[in-house]
Amino acid sequence: MRAYVISDVHLGSQHFQDALLEQFLNELPDGVALILNGDILDFVHHDLPESHQRLLERLRDESLSRRVIWVYGNHDDEYQMEDAGRIEFCRDFRIGKQLYINHGYDFDSVMSRYRWFVRSFRCMHRFRMWLGAEPVHVAQYAKRWSLLYRYLRRSVLIAATDYAREHGFEAVTCGHTHFAEDVVAGGVRYINTGSWTETPVHYIDVTDAGLDLKNWNALAGAGTAGEE
Repeated sequence: MRAYVISDVHLGSQHFQDALLEQFLNELPDGVALILNGDILDFVHHDLPESHQRLLERLRDESLSRRVIWVYGNHDDEYQMEDAGRIEFCRDFRIGKQLYINHGYDFDSVMSRYRWFVRSFRCMHRFRMWLGAEPVHVAQYAKRWSLLYRYLRRSVLIAATDYAREHGFEAVTCGHTHFAEDVVAGGVRYINTGSWTETPVHYIDVTDAGLDLKNWNALAGAGTAGEE
């Protein structure tokens, strides 16, 4: 199965880079499936800016000519699209034993355990921006808290690769942490596709021959870019 995998688009967020996604969709090769690995929407019940709404409709239209799979994340959990075309919604997705696809929130014991801290952190971030701080996505701001952020990334990585190994998958991909990486842990390849709320943005090119995490460098006018 030939597929491209992206995650954490966050349609509706002021930090979502709509021009990049539009260029990405314009250059999708014919016959390639598109797998949306969670948090495609920032908030399920919020109205979208016009340009973001057009891209949501574009995803629906893509499903009429190619396979489009929407894996739920924590931001778009159980989202029901009024006119979904042929989009397939699911909690996870498997490409044989080659790749297990899960947004990553299922493997996150940190945010679920410390919900009070997460809520307080988000409030602090909004307050900072209200005071005039640099307007960045909360995940990008969280990266400045390096020890905590590494702990979150590591916990997701370990839980995801443990699950993949126990179920016989060669590799697992997640989003959720907004940090693109491609590593091997316990004999299982772990690929995180990062997010579309900061640059660079990434996707996985899945072929029968293997998996490539690639940097989508539309800003440089390259269409597709080199591997990580």
